[in-house]
Amino acid sequence: MTSNLAAAAVVSPDNTSESQPLLVFTTCPSSLGLSGGYLEKVGQVARWSEAAGCAGMLIYTDNSLVDPWLVSQIVIENTRSQCPLVAVQPVLMHPYCVAKMVSTLGFLHNRRVFLNMVAGGFKNDLAALNDNTAHDQRYDRLVEYTQIIQRLLEGGAVTLAGQFYQVKDLHLSPRLSPELMPGILMSGSSEAGRTAAKKTGAIAIQYPEPPGNSEPTSPREHGPQGIRIGIVTRPSEEEAWQVALARFPGDRKGQLTRQMAQKVSDSVWHQRLSEIGKASANGGAPRASDVYWLHPFENYQTNCPYLVGSYDSVATELVRYMEHGNRTYILDIPVAEDEFSHTGRVFQIASQRAAS
Repeated sequence: MTSNLAAAAVVSPDNTSESQPLLVFTTCPSSLGLSGGYLEKVGQVARWSEAAGCAGMLIYTDNSLVDPWLVSQIVIENTRSQCPLVAVQPVLMHPYCVAKMVSTLGFLHNRRVFLNMVAGGFKNDLAALNDNTAHDQRYDRLVEYTQIIQRLLEGGAVTLAGQFYQVKDLHLSPRLSPELMPGILMSGSSEAGRTAAKKTGAIAIQYPEPPGNSEPTSPREHGPQGIRIGIVTRPSEEEAWQVALARFPGDRKGQLTRQMAQKVSDSVWHQRLSEIGKASANGGAPRASDVYWLHPFENYQTNCPYLVGSYDSVATELVRYMEHGNRTYILDIPVAEDEFSHTGRVFQIASQRAAS
C-alpha cells in the first residue's frame, strides 16, 4: 500500500510557492482492446488512486470508448471520496443532460465530480457525427456549453440566446448542494483554449513542453492552469530508465499509427508534441541528461509526455512546472499500485523545493 507520507505529498502539500494547493488526478484505464475484466480493472485503479490521496481520476471520451458517465458510477461505487473527472464532448450530449448527470450523482451519492470539457477530438470522429465546426469555433461553442452547465448547477432559471445554444427559463432538478459544485478543466494548449478557459473560470490543462521552453506565468494573469504528464521515477536514474524502456518498447506499428493520427487531428497540442519529438529525435534512446521523454507518445502508447529519472532529477523538473504556475496535474494510467509511492516521493521533494 502507498504510505501516508506519499499520499499527503501527492495531493496537497502545505508549503508551496502559490496559495492554491496542488490537485493531482490519475487516469482511468482505457476500454479499448479489452474483451473482459474492465469493470474490475476500473474499480482496482480507483481504489489505488484513493489510497494514494489523488483528488480523482480522468475518464476519457471518444467514439471508440465506453461511456464515461457509466464508468464514473463504477469509480464512485468502489471508493469513498474519489471524484470522477468526466470528459464531456458537446457533440455527444446536451448541456442540460450534463448538468442533470452531475446533480443526480450528487443526489444519489453525495459525491462531487470534475468535468473535463473537450472541444473537439480527432476530425474523423467529428466528421462521423456530422460536426464540421472549425477548431476555434468549437471553443466558442464550448464556452456557451460550459456556462449553461454552470448556471444550471448554481440554481435558478437559465435563459441564453447564444450562437450555438438557446435555452429559455430552464430549471434543473434535483438541486445540487453548493459544496458539490464541479471543478471545471479545459484544454489550454491553444490560444482559443486558453481564452475559453479564462471565460469560464476553468483550469487550463496543457500537454507540456520541456520546462525550459517557456517562461514562468502567474495564475493571477492567466487563470488556474495545469499539465497532463506521465512519470516514471526511481531512486536512481538507471533503475528509472530500465523500468521506462521495459514499459514502453519501440513499436514501428505504433509509430505509423501516430503519424496517421497527426494527419487527422487539428489539435494544437498534438501537432506541437510531434514537432518537439522531431526536433529532438534520438531513436528512442535516452541521453544522460534526458528527463522529458516523448518516446511513448511517438509510439502511440500514450498521449502525453513523460518525465523519467531519479527522484532528484524528476523533482527538479516538477519544480520548474510549478514555477510556471501549474497547480493541477493529471498523471497517466498507473500500471501498479506501488507507482504512487514513487510519484508521491517526487511531489514531496518538489513541493519542499518550491517552498524554499
